Amino acid sequence: MPSLRYPADRVCVVLLTGLGDVVHGLPLVNALKRHDPARRITWVIEPMPSGLLRHHPAIERVVVFEKTRGWRGVQDLWRALRQERFDLTLNLNVYFKSVFPTVFSRAPHRLGFERGRAREGVWLFSNHRLPPRPRRHTQDLFLEFLEVLGLPAEPLEWRITFSKEERREQTEFFARLGDRPIAAVVPASANPKKDWLAGRYARVIEALEHDFGFTVMLVGGASAHERRIAGEIVQQARTTPVLAMGDGVRALLWRIDGSSLVIAPDTGPVHVARALGVPVIGLYGHTNPWRVGPYRKYEDLWVDRYTEAGESPDPSRWQPKHGRMERIGVDDVLERVERAVARYAVQERRHVGV
Repeated sequence: MPSLRYPADRVCVVLLTGLGDVVHGLPLVNALKRHDPARRITWVIEPMPSGLLRHHPAIERVVVFEKTRGWRGVQDLWRALRQERFDLTLNLNVYFKSVFPTVFSRAPHRLGFERGRAREGVWLFSNHRLPPRPRRHTQDLFLEFLEVLGLPAEPLEWRITFSKEERREQTEFFARLGDRPIAAVVPASANPKKDWLAGRYARVIEALEHDFGFTVMLVGGASAHERRIAGEIVQQARTTPVLAMGDGVRALLWRIDGSSLVIAPDTGPVHVARALGVPVIGLYGHTNPWRVGPYRKYEDLWVDRYTEAGESPDPSRWQPKHGRMERIGVDDVLERVERAVARYAVQERRHVGV
C-alpha cells in the first residue's frame, strides 16, 4: 500500500460548488477511502450541490457553508469546523470564498492550487501547492491532488448512491411514464450564454418522440430562467414533454439515472449522466468541451462548435466564444441521437429501482 505524502487520517475537502465540479471531486474521496477505509473525510460545500453528497459511502460528514448569509454564514461555518481536528485540507476551489473553510479547518497541511491557476490570492492560504501546469479538464485538475499525495486515481469511481426510499420513488415515477425509453433534456444552464435555442429544442423533442420512440422529460433546476426556457419549449413543440424540473438535486440524480439518454448544454447534469453511465449528448459552442465535457466518455456524441475545423483539441483553452451556440443546428443534434441509438442501445428502457 502506498504511503501518503502528508498525514491524512482526518481529511477536509473544500469544494463548494457547482454541481459538475462536485461530481469531479468524487473520484478523489473514493481514492482516499480506498487507500484507507478508516480515513475520516469531511466535505465543505454550499447548499445547492450538497444533496449530491447524501448517502455517499466515502464521506463521513458534510458541512454546508451558507455563503449567501454573509458574515453570519462565515460564523456558522467556523462553529461547525472548530469541533473537528484535521490532518490535511484539500482546497479544490480557486476563488476567495474557499479561504474561510481552508483556514477554519486548522489543518497543519493544506494543499491547493498554485498561484498560476488560483485566483484572488487563494494560493496564499495553502502551505502546499500543486506544481504549475496548463489548464486542463476539470477532472484532470482534481486528480492532480492524488498525484501529489502519491495515490493512484484508478479505478476512477463516482459512486453516486441512492437510498431505498429514493429507489422506490424512482420506480414509481418511471412506472407512470409507460414503457418507452426516456430521453432527459436539460433546457438551460445557469449561464444563458451557454444555452441552445428553445425553438430548436422543440424540433428535437418532436423527433425524439415521433421518429425515435422516446418519452421526453425536461429536467433541471427551479430558477426563473430555467422555467421560462422550459415553458418556451413546451409552447413551441407539437408534442408535450414531461415536466420534471425544480424538485431538488436528489430527484434530478435519480431521474437522470433512470433515463436512457440525456441532451444538455454545458451544465452539471452532463457530468451526473457521465458518472451514472447514461449516454449524454453535450451541446458546446460557448465553452470548450475538451475542458468541460463528459470526462473520457461520449466524446462521439458531442456537438462541438467551439473547436475550429482542423484545430487540434486543447483543454487549456478556457476563453468563452460568443454567438457559437446558434451554430448548432437541429440536424446536428439528431445525427448524434442516431449515433447514440447505434452505439449505446439508448432505445432500450433502463432498469430502475435497483
